[in-house]
Amino acid sequence: MSVSDQIIVVTGAASGMGRLASQRYAKAGKTVVGLDLNLDGLKETAKGFDTMHVFSVDITQWKDVESLFARIENEIGPVERLVNCAGIMPLGTLSSQQVGLIDKIMQVNYGGTVNSNKAVLPFMEKRGRGEIINFASIAGWGPAISFGAYNAAKFAVVAWSEVLHHENTYTGIKVTCVCPPPVNTPLLRNAINVPKVLKSAPAVEPDFIIDAMEKAISNNSVFCFPGFKTKFAYFGRRMFPSLFWTMIVKIEGKDFGKYLNKQP
Repeated sequence: MSVSDQIIVVTGAASGMGRLASQRYAKAGKTVVGLDLNLDGLKETAKGFDTMHVFSVDITQWKDVESLFARIENEIGPVERLVNCAGIMPLGTLSSQQVGLIDKIMQVNYGGTVNSNKAVLPFMEKRGRGEIINFASIAGWGPAISFGAYNAAKFAVVAWSEVLHHENTYTGIKVTCVCPPPVNTPLLRNAINVPKVLKSAPAVEPDFIIDAMEKAISNNSVFCFPGFKTKFAYFGRRMFPSLFWTMIVKIEGKDFGKYLNKQP
């Protein structure tokens, strides 16, 4: 099947990276299925694109996700690529965030990835081909003050994707985990009480991330670190963890508490 014939499912398609990816695929003539909880946002994403289908679904609900992927396969066609962009990023120290919020961050960012992967895998395994792209973050490698819950969820996505990639070495299924730096999307712009460490890193544009993602999945790379600064951050954290933390604490300063998001 050629790239132009692909049916591509994109989660988190109502805004940000998911919206951009969906629209780029649709402009290229691909059949796109956009998933999100925000139906109004999905309709806005699909406006003007005849090859785009949208479905409102809570990505954290396994049975709903499983049923929807079966419906997509039966009514629209075989899913050749899954792009997981759905995510949330509430910030705050681990002591300030409520357990319910911490659970939700894990359920959406990690649980949603697991659910969509597990829903599509049986179909891809039966066909002996397919592509899965999971969005983690450089935060999935480098923890930081006020990012603890988000870090934990993205670390989990990194581990899940790495194992899934290698488990499918001989199956014909490609799995790539994208670990971008801060990206100029609503997820970043709507973050409240942003820590200084995030403000110190200039956001890149979504198109840059999508271009790097396409190259990585084409090469069947297990990880995609878009741009030099992202690679530098990855290697810096791996090689010099103490220096990494020293820099973060220095950036935040002794008064970093005033930047915290006091969630109810």
